[in-house]
Amino acid sequence: MIFQNAFFYTFIILIQYMKTLLFIFFLITISQCSFAQETEGAIVDSLYKEDQFYAGISYNILGKRPSNLSQNGFSLGFHLGFIKDIPLNKDRNIGIGIGLGYSANSFNQNLQITKNINGGYDYNLLEDVNTYSKNKFSEHLIELPIEFRWRTSTALKYDFWRIYTGVKIGYVVANTSKYIDATETFENSGISSFNEFQYGLTLCFGYNTWNFYAYYALNPIFSNEVTIDGQTLDMNAIKIGLMFYIL
Repeated sequence: MIFQNAFFYTFIILIQYMKTLLFIFFLITISQCSFAQETEGAIVDSLYKEDQFYAGISYNILGKRPSNLSQNGFSLGFHLGFIKDIPLNKDRNIGIGIGLGYSANSFNQNLQITKNINGGYDYNLLEDVNTYSKNKFSEHLIELPIEFRWRTSTALKYDFWRIYTGVKIGYVVANTSKYIDATETFENSGISSFNEFQYGLTLCFGYNTWNFYAYYALNPIFSNEVTIDGQTLDMNAIKIGLMFYIL
């Protein structure tokens, strides 16, 4: 429990600085491209690799949700990490990437999570979104991305097209739910009904710095024990956004 709480508070602090980190990474990317143009032709590395740091932002969508469960507000995701590149051919434009990253995601919606007297959790749908100012759940994951990679890069070409597709396996190290209305505020953490392991398909394509990013989860956010009106809540996460790569 102490270990989980330490993870939780560490990641909460990290989220507060996430926007600043993304801005810094963006500036590094611009300066790196400028440096690459200045030094082009100086040294040709025939065994170059596309090892990359990545930073991304996404809009999070709840898929497979019941008809009376709705999202409201803007649900955001932030993603950071590093990917090791393994070229598979002589031209080094096809490869496999294996990495390690961190992801923080929030989902604003009308599913209220409350703790009951037995120490478990109750799940109820809020019918009127005007009765509260905030209702969301969040999760923080350590992720393992595995990608099949195609790109048009060369040892001297730093601006190139890319298509990366693969899978991402995540372990939920912390989760919270928060509810705020005019009279009360309550927050829960370490909710046991979240699936600890979450995994899905990924796709990233674009040119140079700007890349479209998509993630589709193959398993639900919650375990089978969570039900709404007698039916299992098997919602999954869908993330759409932008990904920035730094060589």
